Amino acid sequence: MPKSLSVSPVRVPLESTIQPPGSKSLTNRALVCAALAKGPSQLNGALSSEDTLVMIDALKQLGIRIDWSANDTCLHIGGLPEKPLATSLELDIANSGTTIRFLSALLSTIDGEYRLDGTTRMKQRPMGDLIDTINQLGGDIRSLAGNECPPLLVKGGHLAGGQATLRGDISSQFLSGLLLAAPEATESITLQLETPLVSEPYVRMTTSVMAAFGVEVSNPTPTTYHVASGQAYAGCHYTVEPDASAASYFWAAAAIAGGKVTVLGLAPSALQGDVAFCNCLQAMGCKVSVAADGMTVEGAPLGGIEIDMNAISDTVPTLAVVALFANSPTRITNVAHIRHKECDRIGDLSCELRKLGATVLEHDDGLTIDPAPLQGTALDTYQDHRMAMSLALAGLRVDGVVINDPDCTAKTYPRYFEDLDRVVQGHEKTPGN
Repeated sequence: MPKSLSVSPVRVPLESTIQPPGSKSLTNRALVCAALAKGPSQLNGALSSEDTLVMIDALKQLGIRIDWSANDTCLHIGGLPEKPLATSLELDIANSGTTIRFLSALLSTIDGEYRLDGTTRMKQRPMGDLIDTINQLGGDIRSLAGNECPPLLVKGGHLAGGQATLRGDISSQFLSGLLLAAPEATESITLQLETPLVSEPYVRMTTSVMAAFGVEVSNPTPTTYHVASGQAYAGCHYTVEPDASAASYFWAAAAIAGGKVTVLGLAPSALQGDVAFCNCLQAMGCKVSVAADGMTVEGAPLGGIEIDMNAISDTVPTLAVVALFANSPTRITNVAHIRHKECDRIGDLSCELRKLGATVLEHDDGLTIDPAPLQGTALDTYQDHRMAMSLALAGLRVDGVVINDPDCTAKTYPRYFEDLDRVVQGHEKTPGN
């Protein structure tokens, strides 16, 4: 793909159907469970992208057999061997937050010494609360730079279990990583949250995947999670839902360009909380309908809203671009934690929206977008896949929008721009197409 990509405005209302690839979040969670399982597993609909391939490569280096099917949508995992082949590894995690957070906990249960490193941005991502909690549970992990960020050194085989506390307001992936590794600890694990949990649906997703592989997590209070000892993952066949975060871009396309777009394979009952993005669009004036095979958004005149997006924070950039085309301001709140994502998704997003001509007020916990006459421009993506995918949507209505570094979408959606073009052209995209 070129270093930049121009997006052409849509001249007629959309009329499209699409099924995005499998969920990155579900694929990486299921990979961890399958890797630790007794017996083989099969992941149907698994995502092949930079983030999942980083996880797969790390698990393979540990000695776990993982093979793709011929069409790269099905994974076969052999489960954890009695003795991993490698007990001293240096692992390049790139900029995959799920991978480094899940592996930090998982490797704490496996004898050996492991160094986890990544990109420049990864070296800036805070890990202190996860480090502290792992060490409270008897683990041995530290930041080699001494700043609570990667690179990390994990001396594995020491996760005893017991009780520990952690903050919930930096990343839900800290809690998810600990829960995923908990069955491998010597004793039961009880985790107590000291602060409110961000992106809570992702933790429910984690416990649901664990249950599919045979491990139950109890949640006796809203801030307490308990994994009893004596449980073990069992290999199984697991089907990965289409990625709801990716679906948000196509639903948003209908809101911005008009017409309607149906996303197959998702329903309001999906494991992924990001299906609630449709509720945001509905509040802005769009029509949302649900059928047995998927969910449809139909565009309509848009009004601004005030919305707490803590539970669906990955879709903040998507809604912010939709807000450019509303007839009144939109205020997004309670998402301070997204400053610590692949980029500062409040500050950097505000900067790019202003380039388009919008009036944007940046807050500690979110932003306010005040619609204004828009202009075409080149937009930077900060090596952040979600910035690229969401900002491109502005080009569906505005002439002259250019996306720099479009290849960064490979992190979770390598064929995003091909699929966006399919939606614009009205070509149906279903599995196998």
